[in-house]
Amino acid sequence: MIAVIDYGAGNLRSVGNLLESMQRPYTIAKTRNAIQSASKIILPGVGHFGQMMRSLDDLKIRAALTERIRSGVPFLGICLGMQALFERSAEAPEAAGLGIFKGAIERFPYTVRVPQMGWNRVESSPQSRLLQSFPSNSWFYFAHSYYLPECSLTAGVTEYSLRYSSVIERGNIFGVQFHPEKSSDSGRDLLASFLDL
Repeated sequence: MIAVIDYGAGNLRSVGNLLESMQRPYTIAKTRNAIQSASKIILPGVGHFGQMMRSLDDLKIRAALTERIRSGVPFLGICLGMQALFERSAEAPEAAGLGIFKGAIERFPYTVRVPQMGWNRVESSPQSRLLQSFPSNSWFYFAHSYYLPECSLTAGVTEYSLRYSSVIERGNIFGVQFHPEKSSDSGRDLLASFLDL
């Protein structure tokens, strides 16, 4: 069963609607047991990094989530859900991320308008499994003020005053900075790509 993590602020309804339109059974998960029984996990993210991490701790599901990710369960982090995979974020320096990967999320320069809101291109790596059926420079919908610099995990790059990681991959772990649930047919195909891996 696909588990969509509910930490109290994620874009659950839109993600759920997309899964329903694809006829993919899923459950809303906010308990340790629901996460432990999941065959795939999606962590949608909107809001504030610190609040998300506090909510995961309040629900007492941080450990279960990291355990399942590290054990090989396919995981997709969306927007803030991708950022949560790292150790920390400039949005809430005092809050510890999941720490699955080393590194920090940074804020866009103050010289550009934030949030980046709207459609932008994703330049995909030829080695990307998630984006293998997409032409490079496909369009997706973004809404964020913080970003992950390019790194060894980067499978897709977007430019907004600078180049940053808009897709990451490592083994069973995938993350997208954009919102598939707001990206029309491209988003639907992207989610299908993850679920069919």
